[in-house]
Amino acid sequence: MADDKKLTTRADDFSAWYNELVLRAELADYSPVKGSMVIRPNGYGIWERMQRALDDKFKETGHRNAYFPLFIPESFLKKEAQHVEGFAPECAVVTHGGGKKLEEPLVVRPTSETIIYHMFAKWVQSYRDLPLLINQWANVVRWEMRTRLFLRTLEFLWQEGHTAHATHDEAEDETRRMLGVYRDFMENWMAMPVITGQKTESEKFAGALRTYSCEAMMQDNKALQAGTSHNLGQNFAKAFELKFQAESGEIEHAWNTSWGVSTRMVGGLVMTHGDDNGLVTPPRLAPIEVVIVPIWKSDDERARLTEAAMALKAELTDYNGRGAHDRLRVHVDAREGLKPGAKYYEWELQGVPLRLELGPKDLEKGSVFSARRDTRAKAAIPREGVAASVVALLETIQNDLLAAAKARRDANTHRNVTSYEEFKQIMEGPGGFVYAGWNGDPAVEARVKEETKATIRVIPDAEFRSAEAPTKCIVTGEPAKYEVVWAKAY
Repeated sequence: MADDKKLTTRADDFSAWYNELVLRAELADYSPVKGSMVIRPNGYGIWERMQRALDDKFKETGHRNAYFPLFIPESFLKKEAQHVEGFAPECAVVTHGGGKKLEEPLVVRPTSETIIYHMFAKWVQSYRDLPLLINQWANVVRWEMRTRLFLRTLEFLWQEGHTAHATHDEAEDETRRMLGVYRDFMENWMAMPVITGQKTESEKFAGALRTYSCEAMMQDNKALQAGTSHNLGQNFAKAFELKFQAESGEIEHAWNTSWGVSTRMVGGLVMTHGDDNGLVTPPRLAPIEVVIVPIWKSDDERARLTEAAMALKAELTDYNGRGAHDRLRVHVDAREGLKPGAKYYEWELQGVPLRLELGPKDLEKGSVFSARRDTRAKAAIPREGVAASVVALLETIQNDLLAAAKARRDANTHRNVTSYEEFKQIMEGPGGFVYAGWNGDPAVEARVKEETKATIRVIPDAEFRSAEAPTKCIVTGEPAKYEVVWAKAY
């Protein structure tokens, strides 16, 4: 870092900026175990808000929470060939326990399809038992070689939904429905716009029939796979004998889905909204939405202004304009021995959406002075009706963050790229999303990845496709089978 106060700028070194911000904003810290992280209260507070919002959405769509074991018999992973091939390099395996060698090694879960569908097979006998809609909040372990706080660590927190259905179409509807839930959360809570679509065969989940993804653009123009939803077909049902008696009386295999998001979203939030002064948190996910800083010069003023700040906090937290279960989250910073400027710096670094300053002149004028974290705009707010004004301002900040992120994504999206040379120049230079034709050949996909480090993020859903679909593959010039979105990615 250039000095102890300033972060490395995004323009100078985006990767260094990100790492410094996560540490300095006290979101996470490095664990003694290489590749693992400790999530600090500031980071966990954001994750808690994410959990609560998503958990409500899952329950609204009929899912119930359960918990499955951390340890999975090694033989379970071997039952589904594509699955074991995909996850074997990342697995942590327990071979000894209680001072003895285990009869069968246990895999520390990298994901839970195998153990969950083993249990589903015990619970499902009839079509009347379907659909079975389960979600799990848990940790998983994947032995990553290259790690980065929140984005890729050996252990991370996530949710994984798992469902069983009577037909393919019901499973497909579920897969798409949950992708829509993720998109709604990412855009309306994280203020992070995403494009949705289907993954190619080489990019899909190991063992899935089809994988769909939410892809976001970070400020360095790289893509972040923020959430995935998988139609697993009957692959796992056949491997684990998950059968049911259909209405016709026939015995059939169930159709499964799985879908998940993780603490990687905290990293996505940082890279979508953060600036050179620190974290910027969308109000709906901020552990503290409003910080009140009383400003005094004497002991008499300190007592009077601290009391006024606490009264303001009470008024804000008692306000039920957003509903009894969504009260404003407010903190008063009345610490002694710190100048107001030092407090402002700290709260800006930590990304609190709105700061309210309260000094003697503000009391005299019957107002409070506000400072937005996103735009750093400042303005006086009348004390009368202040709670309604603060709620409205927070909603404006939430909406403005989404609009700014969408504008940035659109400005770095390229739809009229006509040659592979132009494509390579974009990837070597500014990067971004490139919409282009692809002939559907995995060898072409692999060649582009090798030559440019860009991958196909999705075959985009209809609403994201270009008005005029490309007719030729950008690499070979052959007829295009799909329009796809290419980008370098995390």
